[in-house]
Amino acid sequence: MIVYPAIDIRGGRCVRLSQGRDDARTNYYEDPVEPAVQFTQAGAEWIHVVDLDGAFGGAPLNLATLARIAQLGPKIQFGGGMRDRALAESAYAAGASRVVIGTRAATDPAFLREMAKAHGPRLAVGIDAKDGLVAVKGWTAVTALQATDFAKEAGELGVSTVIYTDIATDGMLTGPNWKSLEAVLKACPCGVIASGGVAGAEDVQRLAQLSKAYPNLVGAIVGKALYEGRCDVAGLLVAARG
Repeated sequence: MIVYPAIDIRGGRCVRLSQGRDDARTNYYEDPVEPAVQFTQAGAEWIHVVDLDGAFGGAPLNLATLARIAQLGPKIQFGGGMRDRALAESAYAAGASRVVIGTRAATDPAFLREMAKAHGPRLAVGIDAKDGLVAVKGWTAVTALQATDFAKEAGELGVSTVIYTDIATDGMLTGPNWKSLEAVLKACPCGVIASGGVAGAEDVQRLAQLSKAYPNLVGAIVGKALYEGRCDVAGLLVAARG
């Protein structure tokens, strides 16, 4: 199971939000490249980068920072504002190894199918859920679409990776929503990366154990727990091995 240290960018800074609320933001680094250097030196092969300016505004604004992080050597999973093919292509050109689409994917199956066919394993779909329903536009709007139904549909349309985030737990350091995660794992025919609520190495170890029952659980994104000093990348990599 792959551990993805997370870097969220807002206004040029590395930040973390609680439950996706922009008014509950904590600034951690003035330059997002600084934690990327630390994560890479600790052995992270992947880094999950979210352009929050893009997620809220509809188009990415931090591709230059993406390029600087990519130059460090890790693979980058990048999302935030990827709402048409040209924007996704610009992220690939800047150094993203995998691009995450969310808002438009939830409302436009034809676009989702086109992107999956064009990019295969270099594409992921972000499924962000509030009370089991898919949220879009930087989590500011909630649809009537069930997260489990969307996960199933995404896999059937050719998507190879889904990133499932439970909004209620995101940034709260209370542990993942195990019940909803398991429901998505049962419904989804493709790989699932768990996101939201990881409080430390014990949660990652539990996810690694869960992946034995659900082999489609292929990764975990960890953000605030790293920034608050509750764990480090080296320890998480050990925990991910179960």
